[in-house]
Amino acid sequence: MTDRKLLLRVTLGWFLLLILAYLNHFQNGFHFDDSHTITYNTAIRNIKNVPAFFSDPTMFSANPQHHHLRPWVTTTLAVDYWLGGGLYPFFFHLSTFLVHIGLCLLLFSVYKEITGNALQHRWAPWIALFAAGVFGMHTAVAETINYVISRSDVWSTFFIVLSLFLFIRFPAKRKYGLYILAAVAGVFAKETVPVLLVLLFFYILFFEKNLSVAQLFTARHFKTVLGVVGRLLPLLLAVAIVQIYTLTRVNTETQDAGLSNPLISYWLTQTYVWFRYFITFFWPFHLSADTDLKVISDVSNWRIIVGVLFVMALLVSIVKTSARKETRPISFGLIWFAASLLPTSLLPFSEVMNDHRMYFAFTGLALAIVYAAGLLVIRRESSVVAHPSYKKAIIFAMALIIGLHAFGVHQRNKVWFTEETLWKDVTEKSPENGRGWMNYGLSLMSRGDYVSALKMFEKANTLLTDYSFLNINMAIANAGLKRNEEAVANFARAIMLAPNDYNSYAYYARYLVEQQKFAPAKEMAEKALSLNKNDIISLESAMAAYQGLQQWDKLKQTASYTLSIDPENTKAANYLAAAHQQKATVALPSSGLKTSEDYINLSLVLYNAGAYEDCIAACRNALALKPDNADAYNNICAAYNMLKQWDKAKEACKKALELNPNHANAPANLKWAENERL
Repeated sequence: MTDRKLLLRVTLGWFLLLILAYLNHFQNGFHFDDSHTITYNTAIRNIKNVPAFFSDPTMFSANPQHHHLRPWVTTTLAVDYWLGGGLYPFFFHLSTFLVHIGLCLLLFSVYKEITGNALQHRWAPWIALFAAGVFGMHTAVAETINYVISRSDVWSTFFIVLSLFLFIRFPAKRKYGLYILAAVAGVFAKETVPVLLVLLFFYILFFEKNLSVAQLFTARHFKTVLGVVGRLLPLLLAVAIVQIYTLTRVNTETQDAGLSNPLISYWLTQTYVWFRYFITFFWPFHLSADTDLKVISDVSNWRIIVGVLFVMALLVSIVKTSARKETRPISFGLIWFAASLLPTSLLPFSEVMNDHRMYFAFTGLALAIVYAAGLLVIRRESSVVAHPSYKKAIIFAMALIIGLHAFGVHQRNKVWFTEETLWKDVTEKSPENGRGWMNYGLSLMSRGDYVSALKMFEKANTLLTDYSFLNINMAIANAGLKRNEEAVANFARAIMLAPNDYNSYAYYARYLVEQQKFAPAKEMAEKALSLNKNDIISLESAMAAYQGLQQWDKLKQTASYTLSIDPENTKAANYLAAAHQQKATVALPSSGLKTSEDYINLSLVLYNAGAYEDCIAACRNALALKPDNADAYNNICAAYNMLKQWDKAKEACKKALELNPNHANAPANLKWAENERL
């Protein structure tokens, strides 16, 4: 069997194992930031919103503090919602997984070009394949694949590597700028694409100009370095323009930048974080969805010392391995690793480390580590040939590494299955993380265990003494236990801690509605909506309050607006019909409006309530789902008749009869329109 055929078979075997490893993750739930970017984000529920995603940052999240412009991510979420017909995790996970597979294939090609450039050996493709395989199957990578909104890391990494692939694989076609287009697409996914400039700079210098890091700082090679910078100028300008556009579209008045740590201490702590990431590549046994590592202020702390020494060793290794052509892939991979971590290391984010940040970093580290190991094996090639058992041991070691990672992925998928399994794991791995205890309590509260939930919240309160959202959750739990005084006190403290956060007002409004205290509920809901006009909890609480106070005009206005942003909101449809009838009892489908028939049923209720324009709007929604629905055109005709818009009524009835010549009601409605028109 030729090496090419064997390589293909091994690749197919890896691909099959990857599918098996991730087979138990496709039904895993939405977690953490998925709530405001997916679950409660009504913008992704309409595929027609896609063009607006590229200009309106409010469509990225239901929470104003997280309004970013990452339109590629939001577009893919909308496509997944459209394909699945709702919030079905399978389609969201499948989408991310397919991109991950595509990334692994691109990495293999990029690694193959780099290793082949530095190493003229028949085993070079195998090194590239194993490096791509280790990354694709790495246990730590499962954190990003399971966390749906972290597809921003997957997509941005995909486009960066795609740009690298186009640049490296097709040098003669660089003049067409295809690699620049790939980079620009990546900017619409996440703010990490500028790292590509660093990678291309060192790729050209290492593998095309045959220079080492030390030679970059000599006067002799100054013009060469300057020439490389000039070659990358078009890419720099394109990425900078698009990146500035995405960043300046954010409303800074409502935006939570997440930058809350002292700069110098944060930088020093990042050295230890880099060390932790590096160790995790070899020993991924302490993964946590939300770590409890905090900024280390004491410069004499052993972790800072270890981190600084690690970064110094990393820099020395980069310089040393760049000196020879044969070892430059190691240097390039280490630069890739370091550069990918710079965006989250230079800015003092409130979260010191996140496991999903390793996704991009490991694309570089996998190349460096696997190539270094491969080079050691090649240097002992004579020993391998002389001792077949040694060769078998190497093959066994490679298979064992991939197999162990596949098992690790399978186990991490189990952790990400539900909110309860995920946050229970966080409390075990990161016991000093108050947010972890709070979210674990939330998962317990979701199944009605308010007593246990309160215990988790109390534990969280010892770690997060001034966290408004924790007080909201304590209020909800106390309300569930009928401890109304405690609930009100918790809501009051939540508002005091974060007077500009809509969440406190929204959940307090919902609680007051449940207590049938409609006047204060209205006040709280309107305050929440003044801070976030699209919050569904606030809108539904406001509608309930307006109905309770019989403020029908406000109810109609709010219900209509809610349906405009969330067409499947059955509560809003009920409230709208109630507003027209000016009474609260309206029978509508109990489930969400998902089919054309659901909207036809709604149109009939609205017609009977005298809401003729809303009846027509419901029929338009029915036609969007089923363009040949004759009933929809007939109901439009009847509504226009009631509005005395005879020409529009006649046109709609004719369309109904074209679709169904034997329609029961369309002939009579058409005759009505024609007679009145005359």
